[in-house]
Amino acid sequence: MPYEYRKLSPEERQELLRIRRERGYPLHAPPHPYRDAGYYLITAANFEHVPIMGLSERRTEFELLLLSAMKGIKADIVCWVILPNHYHVLGGIESLDSISAALKQLHGVTSREWNLIDGQTGKRRVWYKFADQLIRDEKHLQQAFNYVHYNPVKHGFVTDVYDWPWSSLSLYFETQGRDWLRARWKSMPPPLDFGKGWDE
Repeated sequence: MPYEYRKLSPEERQELLRIRRERGYPLHAPPHPYRDAGYYLITAANFEHVPIMGLSERRTEFELLLLSAMKGIKADIVCWVILPNHYHVLGGIESLDSISAALKQLHGVTSREWNLIDGQTGKRRVWYKFADQLIRDEKHLQQAFNYVHYNPVKHGFVTDVYDWPWSSLSLYFETQGRDWLRARWKSMPPPLDFGKGWDE
């Protein structure tokens, strides 16, 4: 994230940029080394994790816009969660370029709308670039599924995952039931360091 970069000394910044150049990564944005079809865990945060989606109405609106954007690129949506300052969506996509274009449009529209509503036009950056993680296999997919639904608890917004309405958990509860969800969690809980470095 850009605010971590600001904390580095000039020497540390130069070393980080050297490493990113060697790896062919963009200098000041999350790298996207995998671009092919597959399942990806997509994460995007409000700039500097400011809770711009703190209002429940805004989260509801954004949830609808995000799902519409994903359907617009024919993504196979597995699960999602919208929090006050970031979101995760897990889905199968044909290429990272399609999700990149869809999120650029979504983030642009919501930035403009929310800055107008909040009287912040020209003063506030709303989004930072998205991060992606290619899902390697079925185990990784199940861990990511559980991680996404556990996220509101992880970040302290609720103590029970079923109390957070801005996620796909309620749909799975209605269609599969609590026992199915519990069995899925017990068989494949995410490791304690799942999300380290990109969801902190």
